[in-house]
Amino acid sequence: MSARLASRFDSEPLIRLAAAAAFLLVWQIGAGLAHSRLLPSFTAVLRAMVLETLSGALPWNLAITLGRVAAAFTISLLLGCALGIAMGRWRRLDLLLDNAVTVLLNLPALVIIVLLYVWFGLNETAAIAAVALNKLPSTTIVLREGTRALDPTLDEMAVSFRMPRWRVLRHVVLPQLVPYIFAAARSGLALIWKIVLVVELLGRSNGVGFQIQIYFQLFDVTMILAYTLAFILVVQLIEWGALQPLELWTTRWRR
Repeated sequence: MSARLASRFDSEPLIRLAAAAAFLLVWQIGAGLAHSRLLPSFTAVLRAMVLETLSGALPWNLAITLGRVAAAFTISLLLGCALGIAMGRWRRLDLLLDNAVTVLLNLPALVIIVLLYVWFGLNETAAIAAVALNKLPSTTIVLREGTRALDPTLDEMAVSFRMPRWRVLRHVVLPQLVPYIFAAARSGLALIWKIVLVVELLGRSNGVGFQIQIYFQLFDVTMILAYTLAFILVVQLIEWGALQPLELWTTRWRR
């Protein structure tokens, strides 16, 4: 059984690489057949990425955007987890905040961004707050539902052993919520970087979103795809190099 599992995990990277290579091949062939500046080839986009990297423009703007993503992601995840767990554990708090969370969840991201820019100005604080506020309600709901699904017998055991609340949270609640936390983290990362680009496009003078806006005005599809592809690669590296290993480490007790 262990040999079969090892063989499966060894083959997974090869399957992922084969899928990526097939996509790039189709892209290259399609661009060659279209022969249009509106659909540049993969090699042309890669060349543009290399040139922008050598000039320093791509790393600089990418680092700025990643900083905003990291700040907004951390704020929304920590606050969303705390709020979701609290709402799942205490019914009165859930009734008190449920309408506000639902309104935030359904409020268009663009409205929140524009309002915060109008109220607080075109500054970094407003930009990060707008992104974090857009992600906060979905994280809250995921953790609230996860808390509601906790095993009540484990709570009863903790009460019978008179465990302090912080130990109950650490040893009873959080281990059961790990899958929900990582689900919120993955969906949050996917959503936040998209919203960050909109925030940068509307009210910042740097970052990937700002650069995409410039090249959109110039109808330079090659550069738009170069910046987009660079950010996709970085996000994928975060998934493979950080989120997946961390998830395996935190759920090692399940195996």
